Amino acid sequence: MNKVLLLLCIAFFFGCKQTNPPKKTVGFENTRLEGSVFGTFYQVTYDADVNYQKQLDSLFFVINKSMSTYIDDSDISKLNRNESIDIDTHFKTVFETSEVIYKATNGAFDPTIGAVVNAWDFGPEGKIVDLDSLKINNLMQSVGLSKVQLVHSKIIKPIGAFLDFNAIAKGYGVDVVGQFLESNHVKNYLINIGGELRARGINKASGKVWTVGVENPNFNGSQSINKVLFLKDKAMATSGTYRKFKVDEKGNRYAHIIDTKTGYPSKTNLLSISVIAENCMTADAYATAFKAMGIEKVKAFLATHPELKVFLIFENENKEFETLSLNGFADA
Repeated sequence: MNKVLLLLCIAFFFGCKQTNPPKKTVGFENTRLEGSVFGTFYQVTYDADVNYQKQLDSLFFVINKSMSTYIDDSDISKLNRNESIDIDTHFKTVFETSEVIYKATNGAFDPTIGAVVNAWDFGPEGKIVDLDSLKINNLMQSVGLSKVQLVHSKIIKPIGAFLDFNAIAKGYGVDVVGQFLESNHVKNYLINIGGELRARGINKASGKVWTVGVENPNFNGSQSINKVLFLKDKAMATSGTYRKFKVDEKGNRYAHIIDTKTGYPSKTNLLSISVIAENCMTADAYATAFKAMGIEKVKAFLATHPELKVFLIFENENKEFETLSLNGFADA
């Protein structure tokens, strides 16, 4: 689903020293299902012998049919063509959560900005191309989630408004899979959809808490790990700016962050934002919002939101990587 959000987290299944760790179940092997979905990969690891592949395929199909902008006959595609439809529970849940985070972040998270992002045609290491200001202004007339309303099962929006849940729907998909497993009495699992994670219980094969990693933002495409941490009964999402950017004539690098107030790209030194929250949908949306807010605004926001733990990787004035853990991220 999401080409804007990048895949920065990878899950590890190795052990680290812990105080009084649970004992490994001798000879136990987790079930692991994997494949492709939402334009990326998925890995679902859990402590049961039942193969839930068919059920996962069905869940992914329903979510895509509801919210994928890449499927012509999805509900969201029909709405963006101004067709009148009744939305399903999945769409309603994501829309209502989007409204909450849109208001909390003063519009930094805005699912109606997608058409402007598409108009800028962001690609790896592209160059800034002058975009007609009239087109930008025209597109911006319909930007603002406050202009869109949910009335019973109907979405009421301006004719030109374009809804895109790419910055939240992948995290929601992670939660849906987790809720399904829990409804089938699976207590220990790790779900990874393109680096968006949800962990419950322990890894019974190792007897240890699930261990995950945050990638370094390497511009050359190589992979290395900046931070390893335990993830227990939480979700984590990561958003980054270092693989999709444009360069202007002065060599300034602009990430794929569109200012929701102006419609133009914003310059930022934030390269990677990881958020730990109770559920992955929330973590996913805030990781996107924080990318647009910048370090100082993120710090101020988190002072009143202790439920969110955040890890930032940014570039200092010497073009060196620095990191910042907020609200006890390192102790997650």
